[in-house]
Amino acid sequence: MRTLNARTVCCLLLSCQYALCTLSPDSKAKSKSKNSKFLRGPQDNDVFDLKLVSPKPSPKDIVMHNEAYYKDTALRRFNGTVLGYVTPWNSHGYDVAKIFAKKFDIISPVWLQVVKQFDEYAVAGTHDIDAGWLSELRRKGKVQQQQAQRTVKVFPRVIFDHFTDRDIKLLLSDAGERTKLNEVLIQSCKEHSFDGLVLEVWSQIAGRIDDKILYTLVLQMAKDLKKQQLRLILVIPPQRRDMSNLFSERHMDRLYKHIYAFSLMTYDFSSLQRPGANAPLYWMRSAIDHIAPDDCHDVEVKRSKILMGFNMYGNDYTPDGGGPIISNQYLELVRPLKKPLLNDERDVENFFEIRTETGRHTVFYPTLYSINERIKLAQELGVGISIWELGQGLNYFYDLF
Repeated sequence: MRTLNARTVCCLLLSCQYALCTLSPDSKAKSKSKNSKFLRGPQDNDVFDLKLVSPKPSPKDIVMHNEAYYKDTALRRFNGTVLGYVTPWNSHGYDVAKIFAKKFDIISPVWLQVVKQFDEYAVAGTHDIDAGWLSELRRKGKVQQQQAQRTVKVFPRVIFDHFTDRDIKLLLSDAGERTKLNEVLIQSCKEHSFDGLVLEVWSQIAGRIDDKILYTLVLQMAKDLKKQQLRLILVIPPQRRDMSNLFSERHMDRLYKHIYAFSLMTYDFSSLQRPGANAPLYWMRSAIDHIAPDDCHDVEVKRSKILMGFNMYGNDYTPDGGGPIISNQYLELVRPLKKPLLNDERDVENFFEIRTETGRHTVFYPTLYSINERIKLAQELGVGISIWELGQGLNYFYDLF
Protein backbone atom coordinates (compact mmCIF):
# COMPACT_ATOMS: atom_id res chain seq x y z
CA MET A 1 0.00 0.00 0.00
CA ARG A 2 1.11 3.53 -0.71
CA THR A 3 1.70 5.07 2.71
CA LEU A 4 2.49 8.57 3.88
CA ASN A 5 5.97 7.37 4.87
CA ALA A 6 6.59 5.92 1.42
CA ARG A 7 5.49 9.17 -0.22
CA THR A 8 7.77 11.14 2.08
CA VAL A 9 10.74 8.95 1.18
CA CYS A 10 9.93 9.37 -2.51
CA CYS A 11 9.77 13.15 -2.04
CA LEU A 12 13.23 13.12 -0.48
CA LEU A 13 14.62 10.95 -3.22
CA LEU A 14 13.12 13.18 -5.90
CA SER A 15 14.67 16.26 -4.32
CA CYS A 16 18.17 14.92 -4.90
CA GLN A 17 20.04 16.48 -7.84
CA TYR A 18 22.82 14.86 -9.80
CA ALA A 19 25.83 17.15 -10.33
CA LEU A 20 27.29 17.26 -13.84
CA CYS A 21 31.06 17.26 -14.25
CA THR A 22 32.74 20.03 -16.24
CA LEU A 23 33.89 18.65 -19.57
CA SER A 24 36.85 19.73 -21.65
CA PRO A 25 36.25 20.35 -25.41
CA ASP A 26 37.68 16.91 -26.27
CA SER A 27 35.61 15.08 -23.69
CA LYS A 28 32.48 16.93 -24.85
CA ALA A 29 32.98 15.59 -28.35
CA LYS A 30 33.51 12.07 -27.04
CA SER A 31 30.45 12.35 -24.81
CA LYS A 32 28.31 13.51 -27.73
CA SER A 33 29.49 10.57 -29.83
CA LYS A 34 28.79 8.12 -27.02
CA ASN A 35 25.35 9.56 -26.21
CA SER A 36 24.31 9.43 -29.87
CA LYS A 37 23.52 5.76 -29.24
CA PHE A 38 20.83 6.70 -26.76
CA LEU A 39 17.42 7.24 -28.34
CA ARG A 40 15.18 10.03 -27.12
CA GLY A 41 11.74 11.32 -28.02
CA PRO A 42 9.39 10.16 -30.82
CA GLN A 43 10.51 7.16 -32.91
CA ASP A 44 9.22 5.27 -35.96
CA ASN A 45 9.13 1.92 -34.13
CA ASP A 46 7.52 0.95 -30.85
CA VAL A 47 8.85 -1.42 -28.19
CA PHE A 48 7.12 -4.41 -29.80
CA ASP A 49 8.63 -3.71 -33.23
CA LEU A 50 12.03 -3.49 -31.55
CA LYS A 51 11.42 -6.75 -29.64
CA LEU A 52 12.23 -5.08 -26.32
CA VAL A 53 9.45 -6.78 -24.34
CA SER A 54 11.47 -9.69 -22.99
CA PRO A 55 11.26 -11.78 -19.78
CA LYS A 56 15.00 -11.17 -19.35
CA PRO A 57 15.62 -7.65 -20.59
CA SER A 58 19.06 -6.43 -21.52
CA PRO A 59 20.48 -3.57 -19.41
CA LYS A 60 22.03 -2.17 -22.60
CA ASP A 61 18.61 -2.02 -24.26
CA ILE A 62 17.06 -0.36 -21.21
CA VAL A 63 19.71 2.36 -21.14
CA MET A 64 19.57 2.87 -24.92
CA HIS A 65 15.78 3.02 -25.44
CA ASN A 66 14.15 4.13 -22.17
CA GLU A 67 13.79 7.83 -23.15
CA ALA A 68 12.26 7.04 -26.53
CA TYR A 69 8.63 6.30 -27.40
CA TYR A 70 6.50 5.56 -30.44
CA LYS A 71 5.62 8.73 -32.39
CA ASP A 72 1.88 8.01 -32.52
CA THR A 73 1.09 8.82 -28.90
CA ALA A 74 -2.64 8.61 -29.66
CA LEU A 75 -2.40 4.85 -30.26
CA ARG A 76 -4.09 2.94 -27.43
CA ARG A 77 -3.58 -0.79 -26.90
CA PHE A 78 -5.54 -1.07 -23.65
CA ASN A 79 -9.29 -0.50 -23.98
CA GLY A 80 -10.16 -0.07 -20.31
CA THR A 81 -10.06 3.05 -18.16
CA VAL A 82 -6.56 4.42 -17.48
CA LEU A 83 -5.91 6.89 -14.65
CA GLY A 84 -2.52 8.50 -14.05
CA TYR A 85 -1.46 10.30 -10.87
CA VAL A 86 0.85 13.32 -11.01
CA THR A 87 2.50 15.01 -8.04
CA PRO A 88 3.91 18.51 -7.43
CA TRP A 89 7.23 17.04 -6.31
CA ASN A 90 7.83 15.29 -9.65
CA SER A 91 7.68 17.82 -12.46
CA HIS A 92 8.45 15.22 -15.14
CA GLY A 93 5.03 13.70 -14.44
CA TYR A 94 3.38 16.85 -15.76
CA ASP A 95 5.30 16.43 -19.04
CA VAL A 96 4.43 12.73 -19.29
CA ALA A 97 0.72 13.53 -18.80
CA LYS A 98 0.83 15.99 -21.71
CA ILE A 99 2.90 13.83 -24.08
CA PHE A 100 0.67 10.78 -23.63
CA ALA A 101 -2.57 12.63 -22.82
CA LYS A 102 -4.60 10.63 -25.36
CA LYS A 103 -3.68 7.37 -23.63
CA PHE A 104 -5.35 8.49 -20.38
CA ASP A 105 -9.00 8.80 -19.48
CA ILE A 106 -8.31 10.51 -16.15
CA ILE A 107 -5.40 12.46 -14.72
CA SER A 108 -5.34 12.88 -10.95
CA PRO A 109 -3.03 15.64 -9.71
CA VAL A 110 -2.08 15.15 -6.05
CA TRP A 111 -2.91 18.71 -5.06
CA LEU A 112 -5.67 19.08 -2.51
CA GLN A 113 -6.17 18.65 1.22
CA VAL A 114 -9.27 19.26 3.31
CA VAL A 115 -8.37 21.25 6.43
CA LYS A 116 -10.31 22.67 9.37
CA GLN A 117 -10.17 26.39 10.03
CA PHE A 118 -11.83 26.72 13.41
CA ASP A 119 -15.32 25.30 12.72
CA GLU A 120 -15.17 25.66 8.95
CA TYR A 121 -13.79 23.45 6.19
CA ALA A 122 -11.37 24.70 3.55
CA VAL A 123 -9.46 23.28 0.61
CA ALA A 124 -5.68 23.67 0.90
CA GLY A 125 -3.09 23.00 -1.79
CA THR A 126 -4.73 25.20 -4.43
CA HIS A 127 -1.39 27.03 -4.86
CA ASP A 128 -0.18 23.92 -6.73
CA ILE A 129 -2.96 24.18 -9.34
CA ASP A 130 -1.46 25.09 -12.71
CA ALA A 131 -4.20 26.52 -14.94
CA GLY A 132 -1.92 26.69 -17.98
CA TRP A 133 -0.94 23.05 -17.65
CA LEU A 134 -4.60 22.02 -17.21
CA SER A 135 -5.58 23.86 -20.38
CA GLU A 136 -2.78 22.29 -22.40
CA LEU A 137 -3.49 18.82 -20.97
CA ARG A 138 -7.14 19.03 -22.01
CA ARG A 139 -6.21 20.32 -25.46
CA LYS A 140 -3.70 17.50 -26.05
CA GLY A 141 -6.07 14.93 -24.56
CA LYS A 142 -8.86 15.47 -27.10
CA VAL A 143 -9.81 12.33 -29.01
CA GLN A 144 -12.38 11.99 -31.79
CA GLN A 145 -14.66 9.00 -31.18
CA GLN A 146 -17.14 8.33 -33.99
CA GLN A 147 -19.41 11.41 -34.00
CA ALA A 148 -18.30 12.75 -30.62
CA GLN A 149 -15.16 14.16 -29.10
CA ARG A 150 -13.85 13.30 -25.65
CA THR A 151 -10.98 14.71 -23.68
CA VAL A 152 -9.02 13.56 -20.67
CA LYS A 153 -10.81 14.25 -17.37
CA VAL A 154 -9.15 15.81 -14.33
CA PHE A 155 -9.93 14.39 -10.87
CA PRO A 156 -7.53 15.87 -8.29
CA ARG A 157 -6.83 13.70 -5.27
CA VAL A 158 -7.99 15.01 -1.90
CA ILE A 159 -7.05 13.85 1.61
CA PHE A 160 -8.04 14.96 5.12
CA ASP A 161 -5.07 16.78 6.60
CA HIS A 162 -4.41 17.33 10.32
CA PHE A 163 -7.88 16.15 11.34
CA THR A 164 -8.15 15.32 15.03
CA ASP A 165 -10.22 12.40 16.31
CA ARG A 166 -12.83 14.96 17.33
CA ASP A 167 -12.91 16.42 13.80
CA ILE A 168 -13.38 12.96 12.30
CA LYS A 169 -16.11 11.97 14.76
CA LEU A 170 -18.02 15.21 14.15
CA LEU A 171 -17.83 14.78 10.39
CA LEU A 172 -18.98 11.18 10.53
CA SER A 173 -21.82 11.75 12.97
CA ASP A 174 -23.33 15.01 11.71
CA ALA A 175 -25.03 15.21 8.29
CA GLY A 176 -24.83 19.01 8.44
CA GLU A 177 -21.05 18.85 8.77
CA ARG A 178 -20.81 16.57 5.76
CA THR A 179 -22.98 18.93 3.74
CA LYS A 180 -20.70 21.87 4.65
CA LEU A 181 -17.66 19.84 3.60
CA ASN A 182 -19.20 18.77 0.30
CA GLU A 183 -20.23 22.31 -0.56
CA VAL A 184 -16.62 23.46 -0.14
CA LEU A 185 -15.34 20.62 -2.35
CA ILE A 186 -17.96 21.27 -5.03
CA GLN A 187 -17.11 24.97 -5.07
CA SER A 188 -13.42 24.14 -5.58
CA CYS A 189 -14.27 21.76 -8.45
CA LYS A 190 -16.39 24.39 -10.19
CA GLU A 191 -13.84 27.14 -9.67
CA HIS A 192 -11.11 25.11 -11.40
CA SER A 193 -13.31 23.16 -13.87
CA PHE A 194 -12.49 19.76 -12.36
CA ASP A 195 -14.54 16.74 -13.44
CA GLY A 196 -14.58 15.11 -10.01
CA LEU A 197 -12.40 14.09 -7.10
CA VAL A 198 -10.28 11.14 -6.00
CA LEU A 199 -10.90 10.63 -2.29
CA GLU A 200 -8.19 8.95 -0.21
CA VAL A 201 -9.69 8.39 3.22
CA TRP A 202 -10.67 4.73 3.52
CA SER A 203 -7.30 3.42 4.69
CA GLN A 204 -7.03 6.34 7.12
CA ILE A 205 -10.09 5.56 9.18
CA ALA A 206 -11.43 2.13 8.17
CA GLY A 207 -11.08 -0.33 11.02
CA ARG A 208 -11.25 2.49 13.61
CA ILE A 209 -14.95 3.17 13.17
CA ASP A 210 -18.18 1.38 12.30
CA ASP A 211 -18.42 0.66 8.57
CA LYS A 212 -21.94 2.08 8.43
CA ILE A 213 -20.65 5.52 9.41
CA LEU A 214 -17.88 5.37 6.80
CA TYR A 215 -20.41 4.36 4.14
CA THR A 216 -22.46 7.42 5.07
CA LEU A 217 -19.53 9.79 4.56
CA VAL A 218 -18.55 8.35 1.18
CA LEU A 219 -22.07 7.88 -0.16
CA GLN A 220 -23.21 11.38 0.76
CA MET A 221 -20.14 12.85 -0.90
CA ALA A 222 -20.70 10.79 -4.05
CA LYS A 223 -24.36 11.77 -4.25
CA ASP A 224 -23.76 15.46 -3.58
CA LEU A 225 -21.06 15.56 -6.25
CA LYS A 226 -23.25 13.70 -8.74
CA LYS A 227 -26.02 16.29 -8.37
CA GLN A 228 -23.51 18.82 -9.71
CA GLN A 229 -22.42 16.55 -12.61
CA LEU A 230 -19.23 15.66 -10.72
CA ARG A 231 -17.95 12.17 -9.94
CA LEU A 232 -16.12 10.50 -7.05
CA ILE A 233 -13.30 7.95 -7.29
CA LEU A 234 -12.51 6.15 -4.04
CA VAL A 235 -8.98 4.97 -3.20
CA ILE A 236 -9.14 1.54 -1.56
CA PRO A 237 -6.54 -0.76 0.05
CA PRO A 238 -5.77 -4.22 -1.39
CA GLN A 239 -6.22 -7.48 0.47
CA ARG A 240 -3.43 -8.12 2.95
CA ARG A 241 -2.82 -10.51 5.79
CA ASP A 242 -3.09 -7.78 8.38
CA MET A 243 -6.08 -5.93 6.93
CA SER A 244 -7.99 -8.24 4.60
CA ASN A 245 -11.33 -6.93 5.85
CA LEU A 246 -10.63 -3.21 5.40
CA PHE A 247 -12.25 -3.36 1.98
CA SER A 248 -13.96 -6.57 0.89
CA GLU A 249 -16.75 -7.84 -1.36
CA ARG A 250 -19.43 -6.58 1.04
CA HIS A 251 -18.02 -3.05 0.84
CA MET A 252 -17.98 -3.23 -2.96
CA ASP A 253 -21.59 -4.47 -2.99
CA ARG A 254 -22.69 -1.46 -0.96
CA LEU A 255 -20.78 1.20 -2.90
CA TYR A 256 -20.28 0.26 -6.54
CA LYS A 257 -23.56 1.68 -7.87
CA HIS A 258 -22.71 5.12 -6.47
CA ILE A 259 -18.93 5.38 -6.94
CA TYR A 260 -17.52 6.29 -10.36
CA ALA A 261 -14.41 4.12 -9.89
CA PHE A 262 -12.19 2.49 -7.26
CA SER A 263 -8.44 3.13 -7.30
CA LEU A 264 -7.02 -0.10 -5.87
CA MET A 265 -3.51 0.28 -4.39
CA THR A 266 -1.99 -2.98 -5.60
CA TYR A 267 1.62 -2.09 -4.83
CA ASP A 268 3.99 -2.02 -1.85
CA PHE A 269 3.45 -5.74 -1.23
CA SER A 270 7.03 -6.03 0.02
CA SER A 271 8.92 -3.79 2.42
CA LEU A 272 12.37 -3.12 3.83
CA GLN A 273 11.53 -5.65 6.54
CA ARG A 274 10.37 -8.19 3.95
CA PRO A 275 12.23 -7.48 0.69
CA GLY A 276 10.89 -8.74 -2.60
CA ALA A 277 8.60 -7.97 -5.52
CA ASN A 278 6.63 -4.74 -5.31
CA ALA A 279 3.39 -6.20 -6.70
CA PRO A 280 3.40 -9.97 -7.37
CA LEU A 281 1.09 -10.83 -10.25
CA TYR A 282 -0.73 -13.58 -8.33
CA TRP A 283 -1.42 -11.12 -5.50
CA MET A 284 -2.86 -8.52 -7.88
CA ARG A 285 -5.24 -11.15 -9.24
CA SER A 286 -6.18 -12.18 -5.70
CA ALA A 287 -6.86 -8.55 -4.75
CA ILE A 288 -9.41 -8.27 -7.58
CA ASP A 289 -11.02 -11.61 -6.72
CA HIS A 290 -11.29 -10.51 -3.09
CA ILE A 291 -13.64 -7.62 -3.88
CA ALA A 292 -15.26 -8.86 -7.13
CA PRO A 293 -15.02 -12.66 -7.48
CA ASP A 294 -15.90 -14.37 -10.76
CA ASP A 295 -19.27 -15.59 -9.50
CA CYS A 296 -20.45 -12.40 -7.79
CA HIS A 297 -23.52 -10.44 -8.84
CA ASP A 298 -22.90 -7.79 -11.53
CA VAL A 299 -19.26 -8.85 -11.79
CA GLU A 300 -18.61 -7.13 -15.13
CA VAL A 301 -19.91 -3.77 -13.91
CA LYS A 302 -17.98 -4.00 -10.64
CA ARG A 303 -14.71 -4.93 -12.31
CA SER A 304 -15.05 -2.21 -14.93
CA LYS A 305 -14.97 0.28 -12.04
CA ILE A 306 -11.83 -1.17 -10.44
CA LEU A 307 -8.60 0.58 -11.43
CA MET A 308 -5.82 -1.88 -10.64
CA GLY A 309 -2.78 -0.02 -9.31
CA PHE A 310 0.48 -0.06 -11.29
CA ASN A 311 3.65 1.19 -9.58
CA MET A 312 6.11 3.12 -11.72
CA TYR A 313 8.72 3.20 -8.95
CA GLY A 314 10.88 0.39 -7.61
CA ASN A 315 12.86 -0.58 -4.54
CA ASP A 316 16.59 -0.79 -3.95
CA TYR A 317 17.25 -3.18 -1.06
CA THR A 318 20.62 -2.93 0.68
CA PRO A 319 22.11 -4.46 3.85
CA ASP A 320 21.25 -1.18 5.58
CA GLY A 321 17.65 -1.26 4.34
CA GLY A 322 17.51 0.81 1.16
CA GLY A 323 14.32 2.44 -0.06
CA PRO A 324 12.11 3.41 -3.03
CA ILE A 325 13.77 4.48 -6.27
CA ILE A 326 12.56 6.16 -9.44
CA SER A 327 13.91 6.30 -12.99
CA ASN A 328 17.15 8.24 -12.48
CA GLN A 329 18.28 6.14 -9.48
CA TYR A 330 17.34 2.95 -11.36
CA LEU A 331 19.29 3.90 -14.48
CA GLU A 332 22.39 4.66 -12.42
CA LEU A 333 22.21 1.17 -10.91
CA VAL A 334 21.35 -0.77 -14.06
CA ARG A 335 23.84 1.00 -16.38
CA PRO A 336 27.00 -0.96 -15.36
CA LEU A 337 25.17 -4.29 -15.36
CA LYS A 338 26.41 -6.73 -18.04
CA LYS A 339 24.03 -9.68 -17.72
CA PRO A 340 20.28 -9.71 -18.50
CA LEU A 341 17.94 -8.96 -15.62
CA LEU A 342 16.60 -11.92 -13.67
CA ASN A 343 12.93 -12.91 -13.93
CA ASP A 344 11.05 -13.98 -10.81
CA GLU A 345 8.65 -16.39 -12.51
CA ARG A 346 6.33 -16.67 -9.49
CA ASP A 347 5.89 -12.94 -8.96
CA VAL A 348 6.44 -12.03 -12.64
CA GLU A 349 8.83 -9.20 -11.84
CA ASN A 350 12.37 -8.50 -12.97
CA PHE A 351 15.22 -7.76 -10.60
CA PHE A 352 19.00 -7.72 -10.45
CA GLU A 353 21.79 -7.77 -7.90
CA ILE A 354 24.85 -5.57 -8.11
CA ARG A 355 27.70 -4.44 -5.89
CA THR A 356 28.77 -0.79 -6.03
CA GLU A 357 31.02 1.48 -3.99
CA THR A 358 28.16 1.82 -1.52
CA GLY A 359 27.71 -1.95 -1.10
CA ARG A 360 25.38 -4.67 -2.32
CA HIS A 361 22.03 -3.85 -3.96
CA THR A 362 19.03 -5.99 -4.87
CA VAL A 363 16.85 -3.92 -7.18
CA PHE A 364 13.20 -4.46 -8.14
CA TYR A 365 11.82 -2.00 -10.69
CA PRO A 366 9.17 -2.26 -13.44
CA THR A 367 10.20 -3.39 -16.90
CA LEU A 368 8.40 -3.53 -20.23
CA TYR A 369 7.82 -7.22 -19.60
CA SER A 370 6.41 -6.90 -16.06
CA ILE A 371 4.12 -4.03 -17.03
CA ASN A 372 2.89 -5.81 -20.15
CA GLU A 373 2.02 -8.92 -18.15
CA ARG A 374 -0.03 -6.76 -15.75
CA ILE A 375 -1.82 -5.08 -18.64
CA LYS A 376 -2.72 -8.56 -19.92
CA LEU A 377 -4.08 -9.41 -16.46
CA ALA A 378 -6.18 -6.22 -16.40
CA GLN A 379 -7.59 -7.11 -19.83
CA GLU A 380 -8.34 -10.66 -18.74
CA LEU A 381 -10.15 -9.55 -15.58
CA GLY A 382 -11.96 -6.64 -17.22
CA VAL A 383 -10.55 -3.99 -14.87
CA GLY A 384 -9.01 -0.58 -15.49
CA ILE A 385 -5.59 0.74 -14.52
CA SER A 386 -4.34 3.44 -12.15
CA ILE A 387 -0.67 4.45 -12.37
CA TRP A 388 1.26 5.71 -9.34
CA GLU A 389 2.83 7.85 -10.54
CA LEU A 390 3.59 9.46 -13.89
CA GLY A 391 7.18 10.61 -14.16
CA GLN A 392 8.61 7.91 -11.89
CA GLY A 393 8.83 5.40 -14.73
CA LEU A 394 10.56 5.30 -18.11
CA ASN A 395 9.10 6.99 -21.18
CA TYR A 396 9.00 3.88 -23.33
CA PHE A 397 6.66 2.19 -20.84
CA TYR A 398 3.77 4.14 -22.38
CA ASP A 399 4.09 2.32 -25.70
CA LEU A 400 2.40 -0.55 -23.85
CA PHE A 401 -0.83 1.22 -22.88
